Amino acid sequence: MPVNARYRPDSRFALLGGEFADPVAAADFPETILRFHNDRAAASVGLETLTDAEWIAHFGRFQPLPGAQAQPLAMRYHGHQFRSYNPELGDGRGFLFAQAREDGTDRLLDLATKGSGQTPWSRHGDGRLTLKGGMREILAAGLLEALGVPTSRAFSLIETGEALTRGDEPSPTRSAVLTRLSHSHIRFGTFQRLAYFDRADLISKMVDHVVETYFPHLADAPDRPTAMFEEVVTRTARLVARWMTAGFVHGVLNTDNMVVTGESFDYGPWRFLPRNDPNFTAAYFDHSGLYSFGRQPEAGFWNLQQLATCLVLVAPDQAGLIAALNRFSDAYKDGLREAMIARLAVKSQGEEADVELVNAAFKALAEGSKLAGGEALRWEPFFFDWFGGEASQVRALEGPRGALYQDPAFADFRTRLSAFEPDRPVRLENPVFGRTEPEELLIEEVEALWAPIDQSDDWAPLNAKLARIENARAAYDFDV
Repeated sequence: MPVNARYRPDSRFALLGGEFADPVAAADFPETILRFHNDRAAASVGLETLTDAEWIAHFGRFQPLPGAQAQPLAMRYHGHQFRSYNPELGDGRGFLFAQAREDGTDRLLDLATKGSGQTPWSRHGDGRLTLKGGMREILAAGLLEALGVPTSRAFSLIETGEALTRGDEPSPTRSAVLTRLSHSHIRFGTFQRLAYFDRADLISKMVDHVVETYFPHLADAPDRPTAMFEEVVTRTARLVARWMTAGFVHGVLNTDNMVVTGESFDYGPWRFLPRNDPNFTAAYFDHSGLYSFGRQPEAGFWNLQQLATCLVLVAPDQAGLIAALNRFSDAYKDGLREAMIARLAVKSQGEEADVELVNAAFKALAEGSKLAGGEALRWEPFFFDWFGGEASQVRALEGPRGALYQDPAFADFRTRLSAFEPDRPVRLENPVFGRTEPEELLIEEVEALWAPIDQSDDWAPLNAKLARIENARAAYDFDV
């Protein structure tokens, strides 16, 4: 492979040694059919010049990238799954394949897999991923990025030619291996495993790794564990707030699915809200609604509590960890205010006015979802219609939901919104805003996109959808 000057491998995690991961090999797949590659993500790490054959060699056969780590590493971690501790976790169907520096920012990025075969942590699993599961992750990551939510990016999807049996979907079903690009795969559960074995020395080593690799501005902090935790609290609060304004339900907010850099990743039974409903759940097995839409802030806080209990082993002052944890509520409120202002594409008017607008918006979403005499208000169209605030009033009132917005339930929201100046109204000139409907990903559409792939190997509808999501990302131009 000719080395691109912007490709800069940096295998930082491998330098930690054998206490944190296990060397593994990818499965020898019967086939390697390239189904998706993310050109924009590839360009961010200098890999956009790969030919299809080279791409398959590296992301289907997992031949090492030049200068990258010599062997994949299955990362070790534990975690709480639906609040029950599981000490038998770890990368059971994935591994860290390579790390490289992001062009323009110099941030470290991970290339990690899902469905790449069995590892010492597979337990009784086959280490594989369904093709449908890979397709769903591409869609979720794509729309979340478009909506300004910190997220991993789907980098590659290669169909692998195996017939998989699954108990929760029609079987046999097709197989695939996914590679994702993310800023970290250091989970809350990474620290939980080290605490489980009472390895304060390794917790300190991991704290130093996280600070020096991801939070270098904290390198001189006198209490690194607490400083790191404060950063993780803030980032987690911001992430959950962004989920809430995106109407996104992760579905499985276990501690092994939360990373210290505050990004969404490892999508399973995710859903986007059809309309405002705090009790809406994504996972069919979440019978108690533990991870329902409205309980996601609570889940984030609970998971942070578990991380704090690990850091007690190395932090010089437990009071500092408690104080950092108690800042979650304010950080979440600030994040929610910032996220709502961004989604409505208006300029902040100060905390008090912003909070009043946020409250009015959530109230309008709640009331609009219950109005009779027509189609109830869906989540995403509300933000699409009012993007830019007053600058979109005519567009909103003349659109398909115009009559709904005339209802008194929207009066307070519209009055408050009119006082806010549009933020970069030039964005409204994008052809995306000439449409009457936004890009959504309700479950019915996801199933409709899978059907032609399943039935006739027709990828055209999915590719068209991904192109529209990319157009929406460029039009919204959110700061992720």
